[in-house]
Amino acid sequence: CPGKAGCRDLMRFDVIVIGLGLSGLMAAKTASEAGRRVLIVGKGIGSLGILSNTVDILGRASRDSLKEDVLAWIGDNPRHPYALAGWQGIEEALRSFVSLFPPPYDFSAPGGRNSLIPTGAGTRHPAYLVPATMLGGIDADWGKTLIVGFEGFKDFFAEYVAHHLKARGITIPLPRADQGGITATAIARLMEEPGFTGELAYGIKKRWAGEEAVGLPALLGVRSPAQVLREFESETKLKVFEIPILPPSIPGMRVFNRFKGHLLARGVRLLQGQAVVSVLREGRRIKGVTVYHAPLSRTFTCEACILATGRFLGGGLLADEEGIREPVFDLPLKKPSSRGGWFNKRFFSTSVHPLHFAGVMVNEKFQPVDGEGKPVFENLRAAGTILACHSSIEETSREGIEIASGYAAARRACEL
Repeated sequence: CPGKAGCRDLMRFDVIVIGLGLSGLMAAKTASEAGRRVLIVGKGIGSLGILSNTVDILGRASRDSLKEDVLAWIGDNPRHPYALAGWQGIEEALRSFVSLFPPPYDFSAPGGRNSLIPTGAGTRHPAYLVPATMLGGIDADWGKTLIVGFEGFKDFFAEYVAHHLKARGITIPLPRADQGGITATAIARLMEEPGFTGELAYGIKKRWAGEEAVGLPALLGVRSPAQVLREFESETKLKVFEIPILPPSIPGMRVFNRFKGHLLARGVRLLQGQAVVSVLREGRRIKGVTVYHAPLSRTFTCEACILATGRFLGGGLLADEEGIREPVFDLPLKKPSSRGGWFNKRFFSTSVHPLHFAGVMVNEKFQPVDGEGKPVFENLRAAGTILACHSSIEETSREGIEIASGYAAARRACEL
């Protein structure tokens, strides 16, 4: 709109969030609900489409009260992102997340503590917030449960899962498979086609041997999984639940889509599949970013910026022969002093590899700091797994860190 009044304002935002994973989405949601004009930009959807099925807070939590476990963890790990967010901030962030998922596809924490849910590896995974479609797997009577897989679908082996869970497993033909191929996304789309659940339920009932529940791979649609589950239960007259499987994560895509719809409805500008290629700096302040989407590049200005690009998996940190670096702002990092210190002597060591603690150090305002503890940029915050001093995979805390730090960083950026 060159020459038109107000054109410049279209490129100016109160807050720019870099990263479309869960921490970036939480930051954008929090800032927009505080009345700020928000731009969120990212190359993809982060680990949501790969790993996220539940919301994990702290896998080793064993007390009846999650609060007690987290406070004890904070006491032992005072630089952990949870310590910076504080228990009150963690609670507020979780409430904000849960508010985005009303019934019937809601997230809950049965008993207010971790639950063990079955996985596609035949193991039991400790999760805090569980989507409604997976609740049936928490207290299943495995001796009376049927695990169902699909012929041609290579990411879920029902007999293997059933063997480890002491259930019965079968693999059946997938109706209409020729319409979309045997991939996770194709099956999820088929699940929402009219009449498909009835056809699949018929194939299950032909192999039924008196079980009371059915466990299916987590593919019950992207848009309306709770409705698909209800249809299955109506057709089979059995309790039905989803089991998390290998990537891609259909439940993670559901979370992304719910956030995306909410943000767009609030007027947030969302640029997906686009990369930040340069940063405008003025002294110790970020003035804006330049975004590239072939063949065009555009510059957006801001009052505050939040970096939520993840670690190595999302490209938030890059590692090569020269070492580890943060590519957007070239921020100083907490990291092993040399490549020789990245890993322990034994790969399957009982202690966490030092590389897994690498990341951006921040202060209590979630501002990235240098080696002396001084903010690198006054109006920059960082959130999510790019933060240092945690090992989210080993801790089983990734979603919790992303939700809590994304919420806290946005509140600090908005001075709330």
